[in-house]
This record gives sequence, structure tokens and C-alpha cells, in this order.
Amino acid sequence: MTRQVLLFVSVLSLSSVHGQVSYSIPEEMAKGSLVGNIAQDLGLDIKRLKSGKARIYTGDSAEYIELNKERGVLLIKERIDREALCGQTTPCALHFQIILENPMEFYTVTIMIQDQNDNAPQVLYPVQTSSSLVAEMVPRSADVDYLVTKVVAVDVDSGQNAWLSYKLQKATDRALFEVGLQNGEIRTIRQVNDKDAVKQRLTVVVGDNGQPSRSATVNVNVAVADSFPEVLSEFTDFTYDKEYNDNLTFYLVLALAVVSFLFITCLVVIMSVKIYRWRQSRVLYHSNLPVIPYYPPRYADTLGTGTLQHVYNYEVCRTTDSRKSDCKFVRPCSQNVLIMDPSSTGTMQRMQSEQNILDEPDSPVEVCYN
Repeated sequence: MTRQVLLFVSVLSLSSVHGQVSYSIPEEMAKGSLVGNIAQDLGLDIKRLKSGKARIYTGDSAEYIELNKERGVLLIKERIDREALCGQTTPCALHFQIILENPMEFYTVTIMIQDQNDNAPQVLYPVQTSSSLVAEMVPRSADVDYLVTKVVAVDVDSGQNAWLSYKLQKATDRALFEVGLQNGEIRTIRQVNDKDAVKQRLTVVVGDNGQPSRSATVNVNVAVADSFPEVLSEFTDFTYDKEYNDNLTFYLVLALAVVSFLFITCLVVIMSVKIYRWRQSRVLYHSNLPVIPYYPPRYADTLGTGTLQHVYNYEVCRTTDSRKSDCKFVRPCSQNVLIMDPSSTGTMQRMQSEQNILDEPDSPVEVCYN
């Protein structure tokens, strides 16, 4: 209701507009950028803007400009995209009013939006698809200046930023085709002969006239043949070979990466094991740990003093013939007690019969410890 009242008042007061001002700014300005000093350009005082509750009336919900009453300037409130705002309409402008109260005053403001080269050309034909391959057919009887196809592109920018030019970047046979600079037409520059390859591939660059210039690239496939089956077989093989080569390259790179990773991992493990073993050997070599004697399980403390006085039982067995492989045990052969004397550690008392047996050189003896 408030906007309708303001619009009605503004219509009735068109004849009482106190002033108008116009600005020109480029699109895509950052938020908060300065548009102009509205107070100075309209001859208004900052106090008048505050006391008159100056405000902007646009007539719609889109507000790209805001008024700073403290400074008396217009600022960018929202980033302006000329293509979204005006499309292909030229010129593109914003129109709004500044309204003051007590007394009521109206000021008309017009802001011209200058186009910037912020869009690259878009190729409409030939259509670029990854799932299918489109090729233009050229008969082998084609003469000079034969029209093969036409590259169609558009630029959503306006003015000279939308002027497009076409250039042939790469070609299978540069001596066979050319591209029109202004219209994008692909024509033959000589007569086609039987020696020309069936599969021809052209890369065309479409550029605009902006600063800096933006461009787009399109690939055009041309088949030099007289029959469709010939073209189909040739380009089917071409597509299959390309996909096969791409897959083969990927798997080769993947296999190389896996093998390299495994090799490096093995080297790290081997080096770690060797370093660990070397450090363990060094630790054992430099250690000064005391040697703890080992006593057989049948040692027993006879005197209960906790010293090395122990009793040990053993058996002596001998074979009947040292040249025979079988061993005949005489059980028991003899038994004796080994007594460890504290005053002379390591001595033992044996029976004379056992001493005689042990002294015989040809009588092998097997000592069995229990």
C-alpha cells in the first residue's frame, strides 16, 4: 500500500521533479563500490538528506543501489550482471527516484550499465558429445570451395564484445580446408583426390573482440568418402582405438604405480629388519650382564646352607662293541654320588671301577643324566 501511494504521488508530481542525474558504471562491480556523489551532483545538503528521510524508490523488488545519507553517496548494494538484468537489450540502464519529505521532493537517477567481456563464446554447432561421434561427409568428387559445414557460435555479451572471429588451429591436412574468419564456414581450398585420408579432424577456435579476449574451441570431424558404410567403419574403428588406447594407458600407469609402491615397501621392510638386528647385536656385545650358572634339575641342597653343596646322581652305560651300531645298555651299570665340597669347588669322588671304565680307550661310554 505504501509503494502504491508513493507511485501515485510520483505520477502526480512528475511536473515537480526538482532534478535528475545520470551515471555510467561497468557491470560486475563489487558490493559497496562507489557509484557517485548524489548530494553534490544534485546540490543537496547532507542535513537535508537526513531531515528529509531521503530514500530510493525503484518500483520493483530489485534493489541494486543504496543511498548512504551520512556521506551523501550512492553505493553498489548487489552485484549487477548486465546479461541477467537486460539480456540482449541495448542500452541497459537502471532507473529509480530519490524521494525527500518535508517538503516532498523527487529526483530522477539513471545508471547506465556498461557491458564487460565476462562471457566466453558458446558453440552451438557442431554439437560436442562424448557418447557419439558426428562427422561431416565430403565426397571425393568435391571441387574447390566446396562447403563442408559451418561453425555456429554466440556470445551473450553485447557490443564489440560479442563480435566473433573463427580461426583454424589444427588440421589433419591444412592444404585441404580453410575456415571463414567472420562466418565460420569450412570450405575446401583444393580438389579432393583419392590420396586424401578418409578421417580428417579440424580444430577451430572461436574468439570474441573483448579485452581481454575470450575464446572457445570446437573439434570438427570430416569424412572424405562416397558411401556411408565406409564412413561408419572408419570412424567406429577410430573411436574404439582411441578408447582402447586411453584405457591401456591408464592401466599401465596404475600397474607401474602399484609395482613401485610394493618395491619401495619391501626395501623399507628389509632395511628396518637389518637395522633392528644390528642394534640388537650391538646391545648384546656392549652389555656387562653377570653370568648366571645353570644347575641340572636334580641338584638338591643336602646341608640346607644355601651354598653350592648339592647331590647329583648319574649312570654310566657302555656298549658291548664300539664297532657295532646298536647300543646295549647295562642298567644299572653303576651309581655314585657327586658331592660338591665348599672348600674345593668342582672336585668329585668317584668309584675306582668307574674310573677304570672311563680310562679304557676302546670302550665307548654313554653317560645318562637323570
